[in-house]
Amino acid sequence: MVLETISKIIKTQLPAYLKKFPLPETIGGFARLTVLDWLRLLPLLGILALLGYLTIRPFLPKKKKQKDSLINLKIQKENPKVVNEIDIEDLKSTNVCYCRCWRSKTFPVCDKSHIKHNELTGDNVGPLILKKKII
Repeated sequence: MVLETISKIIKTQLPAYLKKFPLPETIGGFARLTVLDWLRLLPLLGILALLGYLTIRPFLPKKKKQKDSLINLKIQKENPKVVNEIDIEDLKSTNVCYCRCWRSKTFPVCDKSHIKHNELTGDNVGPLILKKKII
């Protein structure tokens, strides 16, 4: 039933539909088409453009998707997140976190961008935390 319907459309209705199109016989004839003629040609031109694109698409160069990659390749891989604390007596504030994932918008200060990076890549990089030793 479905194939019969498709066959009828291709054999009878499609040729009748195409005969109604205002296709000029010369290239100069396209300049003489009216706006209404162009509007009637739009669906056909759209389908032809789509078919042309789908035909050449396999031959187009593929865009390389840049995926985040691991930053930390070997340091403390057994830990879910690498965080180092160093006591520094001369810091003005009590805690300072420095970025080690290179994705911070406030680099070199950590803005916790490593959390999203770790979720996307499975990496375990974390900030460098400098602590002022309180005596």
